[in-house]
Amino acid sequence: MLVSSPDPVIDANLAIALDALLAEHSVTRAAARLHTSPAAMSRTLARLRRILQDPLLVRAGQSMVPTPRAQALREEAAAVVRSLGALLSPGASVDPASLSSTFTLQAADLVGAVLAPGLLQEAQREAPGVSFRILAEELEAGPALRDGRIDLEIGSIDHVDPETRIEELVSLRMVAAVRPGHPLTEGPLTPARLAAAPHVAVSRRGRFTGPLDTALAERNLHRRVGIVLPSHLAAMTLAARSDIVCLVPAALPGAAPSSLTHDAVALGLHLLDIPLALPPLTIGMAWHPRHTADGAHHWLRNAVRRTLCAPTAASGTSAADATDPEQIHEVPGLAGSPGTSLVHFA
Repeated sequence: MLVSSPDPVIDANLAIALDALLAEHSVTRAAARLHTSPAAMSRTLARLRRILQDPLLVRAGQSMVPTPRAQALREEAAAVVRSLGALLSPGASVDPASLSSTFTLQAADLVGAVLAPGLLQEAQREAPGVSFRILAEELEAGPALRDGRIDLEIGSIDHVDPETRIEELVSLRMVAAVRPGHPLTEGPLTPARLAAAPHVAVSRRGRFTGPLDTALAERNLHRRVGIVLPSHLAAMTLAARSDIVCLVPAALPGAAPSSLTHDAVALGLHLLDIPLALPPLTIGMAWHPRHTADGAHHWLRNAVRRTLCAPTAASGTSAADATDPEQIHEVPGLAGSPGTSLVHFA
């Protein structure tokens, strides 16, 4: 007599065992198929009989034959096992051409100005259904990444949330950018001459001071910052139209030119090595770990890497042509300071 269980327990192993039993019509062969013992498979068959209230397999001479209910369940059980296999398998790689997504990134305007054409080019080549939304650095990145308001933060990562994944992309140095014919382009640039010139600072928090001020203070020097702007592009435009000195990122000595210097060069600014040891600027990207294994987000991170790390220039020019070497005035004996300090543009 079959007894109905008042609270049957259903698990994936039962579906797998049912599929094997209905395929093999034998407890012994089903056990071998699932690498278990005949006794364990016999107990599982008894459990399935109680749950389904059907014998499923009955003796017919030396073999076992399925009941009508078992025959009706055969294809359904096989389909369930196939679905379980797909569900519990590693995610298949994503075909970028099939993506139809909008990614939201947060970056400073200078980084965004480089990302925009680069990412659009990547999408046009590989993922035409992808769109991008680039936000200014207005959201607190940790919570915004956590709750999904942004997919990726790119820039100088200054928060260290335990769950945030951070990858360093490129290390840069800061150089002084001035208009053609600026007094600082005539003769050697000394810390005293640099401090005496008028400056613009870039800070989204309105800060007047930064690493340069610290380095100058060690020599009892002080620069005058006449204005603080939240935008690097605005600061560079101001420098191109006045005697204001603006700090911009550039590649470390010996490295390929950085795409983050393109806008300064396009404005005609001359880039001067700063005769002080400043901490390097590390540009990285941060994301929430729930996206680490996601195929679409993986494509996005690779696209950002290719855009910011590849030694290529805008407008189809080569990396060697991106920055005119005559526009960078080297100071003998100066080299980028080692380290991985994360600092703001300032």
